[in-house]
Amino acid sequence: MQDRMKHHQLQDEQIKEILLKAPVGNIATINENGYPYVVPVHFIYYGDKIYIHGLPVGQKISNILSNEKVCFQIHDMKGLILDSSPCEINTEYESIVMTGTAIIIEDHDLKKIILNKIVEKYTPHLNGASLSDNMVKGTGVIEITISELTGKYYK
Repeated sequence: MQDRMKHHQLQDEQIKEILLKAPVGNIATINENGYPYVVPVHFIYYGDKIYIHGLPVGQKISNILSNEKVCFQIHDMKGLILDSSPCEINTEYESIVMTGTAIIIEDHDLKKIILNKIVEKYTPHLNGASLSDNMVKGTGVIEITISELTGKYYK
């Protein structure tokens, strides 16, 4: 780690707040040729894990089924810190990077809980709306168990 970044670590409560509020994260998986594949996703942080919903098939699902190791990243660029010298311009930001293992959730009841939490986060006006069994069955849910996590900021 860069020496100056040792002084810019987010505290656990700050990390949790960002994980609960951030609208978009990026999941990186490894494809069959060994290359990283990164896509932006909606997600929730629940029970100390990351959950992502989407189609039950596709490249990220295939990648996870063949290699469970993933990276998940969130960032919020708050603005530029301007200076009279181009070399002294910086960025005010917060970021979180984590590594972990991902699985595809098959348990119907857990999927329903997670999908309801996603509705609560992204469409609170629909919170409590009924999710049909077919909707739950037809949605893929990824669970990431976090192995390592770092949060940084700069102001």
